[in-house]
Amino acid sequence: MPPGNIALVAFDIDGVFTDGRFYLSDDGVESKAFHTQDGFGIRRLLDAGIAVAVISGRRSGAVERRMAELGVPHVNLGCTDKPAALTALAHELGVSIGQCAFVGDDVPDLPTLAIAGFSVAVANAVAEVREACDYTTRAAGGNGAVREVCDLILSSRSGS
Repeated sequence: MPPGNIALVAFDIDGVFTDGRFYLSDDGVESKAFHTQDGFGIRRLLDAGIAVAVISGRRSGAVERRMAELGVPHVNLGCTDKPAALTALAHELGVSIGQCAFVGDDVPDLPTLAIAGFSVAVANAVAEVREACDYTTRAAGGNGAVREVCDLILSSRSGS
């Protein structure tokens, strides 16, 4: 169970919000699939006053559009230093790194997971990530894992 004082939840995108696949057309147009229940979970976090961010090493117009639809205010794409990005955002929001949760799925996420107060691996994360995290979701990335994390954090705040 996460600590009840989580003030910021940050997510990787590929393999967390998505199943890790992206589609690239002959024209170079990229598309991704997002789970609608994940979106409702994000809205519930935001409504509860919990800051939400995405921090991803890839740039994606599809991600920008989806996060705008959900009202996610902190979107850092093409990020080359995720731990620094999370630390800077926590400082900007006036919260400690211990009040931050980070959700990832692959080896590049390990340094960020290591500094977060609550680290989460999605079910389909590589073994090294699952072993390093405080919690592993039952759902896979792109298949409700984000919603599971949102519900878990909200329930830890309410004590239920």
